[in-house]
Amino acid sequence: MRKYKNIVLSSIVVASFVLLLHLIPNLGNQLLQSYAQDTNITAIEKNSSETTLNDNSTIVAQKISKDDEPKGPFIGVAMKGYWTKTNQGKELNNEPPTNYFDESFKILSEAGLNHVRFLMYWESYVKNPTEFVNEIKQVAEAGDKWNIKILYDNHQWHTSSWFEKIGTGFPSFLFDNNPSVYQKRSGGNTDSGSAQQWWTDWWSGKINDSKGNAGWQLQADYLKTIVELVDDHKSTLGYEILSEPQVHSKSQWTQIGKYNSFMVDFLRQYTDKTLVYSMNIPVDLDSNIDVTPENLAKMAPADKTNVAFKISVYGLPDRDQYQKERFNVFLKTSELAEVPLYIGEWNEVVRTKQGGVYKLNAAESDITQDKVNKFLKTFTNEGVYGMAYWKWDYNFNDLPNFNLIEVKNNAVTPTKYFNQLKEGIDTFINK
Repeated sequence: MRKYKNIVLSSIVVASFVLLLHLIPNLGNQLLQSYAQDTNITAIEKNSSETTLNDNSTIVAQKISKDDEPKGPFIGVAMKGYWTKTNQGKELNNEPPTNYFDESFKILSEAGLNHVRFLMYWESYVKNPTEFVNEIKQVAEAGDKWNIKILYDNHQWHTSSWFEKIGTGFPSFLFDNNPSVYQKRSGGNTDSGSAQQWWTDWWSGKINDSKGNAGWQLQADYLKTIVELVDDHKSTLGYEILSEPQVHSKSQWTQIGKYNSFMVDFLRQYTDKTLVYSMNIPVDLDSNIDVTPENLAKMAPADKTNVAFKISVYGLPDRDQYQKERFNVFLKTSELAEVPLYIGEWNEVVRTKQGGVYKLNAAESDITQDKVNKFLKTFTNEGVYGMAYWKWDYNFNDLPNFNLIEVKNNAVTPTKYFNQLKEGIDTFINK
C-alpha cells in the first residue's frame, strides 16, 4: 500500500530550508536566470518590484510541530467560488447563495470530510484583485472554522478567455502583445493550433508581457500572493502549481520538469506546505507525445520534498481495459517519480458515439452508490495522498452527477450524489 506520510514527515526539513532562503535577496531572479540557460527565458526586468525579493519580506516560515502536521488521507471535494472563477471576457452573473462558503464547509465537516481543493484562476485575480482576495480570505476562514484542509489550485480551462469565451486561466497580457500568433477566439483546447503554439512557447520560456517580464516569474509572483494570503491559516494544506497543462511534443516533458522545478524552488522561499504538480492533457495513451510513466515522471520537480502528483480520474479503473491501463500508468509514474498520487478530480464520465462524434452520455455517466464505493475502495487501497470529488458548485451542470449541491431558497442543499459520497466515506474511510 503506497504511503503519503513522507510528505508530512519532510515538512520540518523544508521549514528550515525556507528560513535559509529568506536570508538571500534577489533569489527569485537568480532562480529564473539559472532556468533560463536551458529554457530560453528572456527579458527579465531586473528592477521590477514584481520579480525582485528583498529584505522587507513579511513572510515567516512556519515550523510544523508533530501536533500540527496535517493528517491524511485527505478526502473531500473540488470546489468553485465566484470572484475566483470569473474570466476577463465576460461579466459575472448568478451570485452564490448567502454564506456560501461557511455553509458549504459546515456541511462537509459534519459529513466527515476533511478536504477541499479550491479552484482559482489567475485571470480572475487580474480582473478584480480586491474581490478575489476577499473571497480567498473567506475560504481560508471557513476552512479554519470547520477544520477543513484546503489545497489552492491554480486552475485553467481551455487556456484562457483570450482564446475562448468559455475558457479561463491565463491573463490576457500574456497574449495581447502577439495577437497575430495567438489569435483571439481561435480556440484554447488541445486541438487548437493557436493554443498549441502558445503552450509550446510557454514551456520554452518565450512568453512575456508587454513590458518584457517573463511569464514564469509573473505566475510565480501570483502564486506568492496566494501564499502570503493564506499560508498562516491552519486550514491551508498547500498549493497546486498549474492544473492539467497541455503537452504537444515529446520534448515538452523535460521542459515541464524544469518549469515545475523553478516554481517549487521559488515557492519554497515562502512556504513549507504541500506543493502539487499536475498531469498533462491530452492523456491519450495512443498519442504521438508518448504518454508513458517514464515521460510523465519527467514532469516532477527536482526537489520532491513535500510534493504530490495530481491526476484526474473520470472512469472506474476496472471499467474497461483503457481505464485500467490509464490508471496503471499513473501508479507507475508515482513510483518512478517517488511522489504520492493526489486524485484532484474524480467522477464517472461516459462518452458514446452519436452521429459519428463521441459525446457525453448523461444516462451512462450517472454514478451509483456501488460505483462511488468502488472508486473510494480503489483509491484507499492504493494509499493515495488525497482525493477530491468533482464537483461542489452552486451553478447547475448538465451532467447530473457533477452536482453535489443545488441552491434552494438561497441556501446550499446537498443532492443524492453528495449523500452517496458521504455513505461511501463512512464505509471505506471512517469505519
